[in-house]
Amino acid sequence: MAEGNDAAAVTRIYVDYWNLGFSGLMPKRQIDPELIALWEKDIVAPLPYRWWVAEFTGLIVGFAGIGPSRDPVDPELGELDTIAVDPSMWVRGVGRALMSTAVTYLVRDGYREAVLWTLAGYERGRVFYEKTGWLLDSGTRDEGRQVRYRRPL
Repeated sequence: MAEGNDAAAVTRIYVDYWNLGFSGLMPKRQIDPELIALWEKDIVAPLPYRWWVAEFTGLIVGFAGIGPSRDPVDPELGELDTIAVDPSMWVRGVGRALMSTAVTYLVRDGYREAVLWTLAGYERGRVFYEKTGWLLDSGTRDEGRQVRYRRPL
């Protein structure tokens, strides 16, 4: 499980992942105290929210979080809030391990289905999500800039 003191490492991974993964799709992000504080707030949120970090040689190299769906709001629908891996650890199984943990807990928490939102045109994400059992559905938001994936549990 992630802890509040993991927020700085989580923020670094989030920004590095964002800047490389969303290159050409979104403007670059910077690490700042406000962003670290936002991640700390999310990480320490009480149940039904859950966050995990993945470690390699004692360093945090990825993280994932789940909770109830925010869009659409439905008590039987869980959400993969965020999953991100340090780009230096891509394609080493870290993302799959985090996804497995997240899906296991979505099931344990009693959700019948789960959703995740990502950027339209994010090819690396599309491939990863589809390989781990998620299917693109017809949901969009932010004027079509975000697309929704769904997974039965």
